[in-house]
Amino acid sequence: MPDVSPETLPTLTSAQVLQDLITVLDLETLEVNLFRGVSRDLGGRSVFGGQVIGQAMVAASRTVEGRTPHSLHAYFLLPGDMAAPIVYEVDRIRDGGSFSARRVQAIQHGRPILSMIASFQVAEGGLEHQTTMPEVPPPEALKPTTVLIDDWLASAGEVHPRIRASLTRHPAVEFRPVYPWNPLKPDVTLPRQAIWFRIGSALPQDPMLHRCLLAYASDFNLIGTALRPHGRSWYSPDMQVASLDHALWFHRDARVDDWLLYCMDSPSAQSARGMARGLIYDRQGRLIASVAQEGLMRHTTSRRTAAVQA
Repeated sequence: MPDVSPETLPTLTSAQVLQDLITVLDLETLEVNLFRGVSRDLGGRSVFGGQVIGQAMVAASRTVEGRTPHSLHAYFLLPGDMAAPIVYEVDRIRDGGSFSARRVQAIQHGRPILSMIASFQVAEGGLEHQTTMPEVPPPEALKPTTVLIDDWLASAGEVHPRIRASLTRHPAVEFRPVYPWNPLKPDVTLPRQAIWFRIGSALPQDPMLHRCLLAYASDFNLIGTALRPHGRSWYSPDMQVASLDHALWFHRDARVDDWLLYCMDSPSAQSARGMARGLIYDRQGRLIASVAQEGLMRHTTSRRTAAVQA
């Protein structure tokens, strides 16, 4: 992909960025169980994994009625090509009395780039418990990432144009980290972080849309958590970083246009792979979702180049 200068990027308002994301998730129906989507460049070398997961969730949900997704398990198989459409093929592998299962293959250039199974359930009551949300400052007391990025860039000196373009691109997701950490000058710190986030404002009253957008947002920041104790980030030139798999469990309905707290930690890294997990709470302290992901964290000192995937 050619390098991009920030000056060549169109300036979009928050509302335009959000509407564009919703449009990207609104797949075209090609045939029964067959859908097609397009991609957006978020500054990486390939399609953002959260986009593919979100679109795969949309494809699966369009083959299920009267049931909501409660979990998904996905493997990233190949980097996605941002210039080519993605075809989503849904296999209706089970429809039981309470649960439905769908297998989704995301296909580009005749090969799967992601394989996912999602499970849906009829709404029902039952026993409940949850872990307690940690005490952290509210989002109003924290700086948004967009403000922090200006400080990071000012202190970093010369920054590669592609990295600058990636950092300064107007995101659909607003982040406010509890423990800010400069990815351009990464310190060695504990493998944990907590980030408030929300997507836009005044979204439609569509629970399925909110779950698909939550799946999209859940792919941000996880592997970065596993890189923290090593003083590395997605932008470190000596690292090759990519998501390998992603698992998400939906526990309760929530609106993603209100603040949610994403608490992440990394219990282990080994064999050029890092494991990260997260818990997502709403402002009332309800546990909304749990996430787990393993990512490639390959040190590339002996290699000519390091391919950074965002």
